[in-house]
Amino acid sequence: MRGEPSCPKCGSRVRAPGLFADTWQCAIHGAVHPLQPVVPPSVEALAVVVGRTQVPVWMPWPLPVGWLFTGVAGAGDDRSGGRATAVACSGPGPLGGPGELLLVAEELGVGLGARYAGIEGPDPGPAICTGKPPHAKVLAAGRPTPLWLVHDSPPDRAVFAGEARGLWLWAIVWPEQTGLMLYDELVLTDLRDAGAEVDLLPCGALSPRLIS
Repeated sequence: MRGEPSCPKCGSRVRAPGLFADTWQCAIHGAVHPLQPVVPPSVEALAVVVGRTQVPVWMPWPLPVGWLFTGVAGAGDDRSGGRATAVACSGPGPLGGPGELLLVAEELGVGLGARYAGIEGPDPGPAICTGKPPHAKVLAAGRPTPLWLVHDSPPDRAVFAGEARGLWLWAIVWPEQTGLMLYDELVLTDLRDAGAEVDLLPCGALSPRLIS
């Protein structure tokens, strides 16, 4: 599966740096960190993103029972390094039926999380109110990390967002009821810190959420 870099905010084609601009350019959004082509999930594909990125690669670890790794995406290039990552997993939902989880880590303004969340971006911004108690909490790299519901997302999903390691952390789940797994303080590991056990990661089919 091959492809070209695209805009992390809208999926449009982007123009590579050249004579008139030293950054990747989207005709709609201007300078962007390009989303690299998504390839089928494998330990090797994951290692490429982990090796390039400047931001965490969050994954539930260990994976919940019955869950599989279903893809990874990264925004950035070889010069700037990865500025956003998205990891997809799928498995049995808390209330039965299939569930999907997409975890996005990104710098301010990249816009990848908002795109997958289906909301106006590029950041959660006023869509979350950190003055109120969080709606969920995960354990990210050993630290309790509060997450708030992001409203105005499409009705087929639930979107949570917060901050971890000084960067945005998005947790997007399909269907909405799968969000119940975030109320049990899901444990997230930054795969940049993971050991050789990642080589045993169970992989499933590529999630259509990453390429929609």
